[in-house]
Amino acid sequence: MKDINISCPVPHAPDTTVTLAHGSGGRLMHRLISDIFLSAFPDPALHAAHDGALLDPCQDKLAFTTDSFVVRPLFFPGGNIGSLAVHGTANDLAMCGAQPMYMSCSFIIEEGLSLEALSEVAKSMARAASEIGLRIVTGDTKVVERGKGDGLYINTAGIGRVVAPHPVEPMRVRPGDEIILSGDVGAHGAAILSVREGLDFETKLQSDAGHLWPAVRGLLDSGAEIHCLRDLTRGGLATALNEIAQKAGVCLCVDEPSIPVRPEVEAACEMFGLDPLYMACEGRLAAFVAKGDREKALAALKQAGCAAVSIGEVLEKPSGEVRIKTRIGVERVLDMLSGEQLPRIC
Repeated sequence: MKDINISCPVPHAPDTTVTLAHGSGGRLMHRLISDIFLSAFPDPALHAAHDGALLDPCQDKLAFTTDSFVVRPLFFPGGNIGSLAVHGTANDLAMCGAQPMYMSCSFIIEEGLSLEALSEVAKSMARAASEIGLRIVTGDTKVVERGKGDGLYINTAGIGRVVAPHPVEPMRVRPGDEIILSGDVGAHGAAILSVREGLDFETKLQSDAGHLWPAVRGLLDSGAEIHCLRDLTRGGLATALNEIAQKAGVCLCVDEPSIPVRPEVEAACEMFGLDPLYMACEGRLAAFVAKGDREKALAALKQAGCAAVSIGEVLEKPSGEVRIKTRIGVERVLDMLSGEQLPRIC
């Protein structure tokens, strides 16, 4: 009888990229979790390998938020999708007057993503979280077929301890309030645009992505009466102002020359016919403070390292509008865009 060679080869997984087997629940998935995520995220609650995180009790009111991140490209000047996920989630909590405490993160990974890139994303998340004592305590991974995920998506949830003595929300904005901006606008959107279009400026465009909690902590400790905080993400400053004007039923009047925009951001926007006031920021906020508290708020933000400026005030009418005084002295309505200037910036 002729010899029959029967073999059952073990599937070989490349060592450099994510495969569908990494999402199958078997050894490769556990190795991925151990080598990439557990090695980057040291929190004991995560290393318990339980179906959820058991958290310490808190007597204070809690803030809870969720977010998803689909930025393209995954890496950009000044950050990547991982650091952005931490900054974005923590900043949403900070806008509620809450100290970021706990965070979950779920990774939807496309087959073929470099393991090196995934590792760098995880490490950058750990670094960003450690900057403000935020704990990444639970998470999940899924792998989708090549061509179905555009590299990597991240979904998060965050819990924070509310330390603001009064609610910090749009409904508390009232006529007479002063509007403070924590720094220049549009840098994140312009940085994403520069990478996508291969732009090269004399001054390197960098995303403004970063933590806002230190600035918010300073504001809350300053003695200024803080009515509302808003981070200027999708749609930028103009959209954030419109959302607040409509929700509070007031008119916001801002001064265009007072709004700082970096020259390289202006140049990128002019090249593509975009308005920097609608460009996303990932490390800037607008604060609405009681009349007479402007100097306290500005001093607190500058102490926290922000190049803060006063840009306008809150009026009673016309309700729900934002008006801007332009550089040539003309006042016009600063409306909300019907669409988005630059998709997938966060």
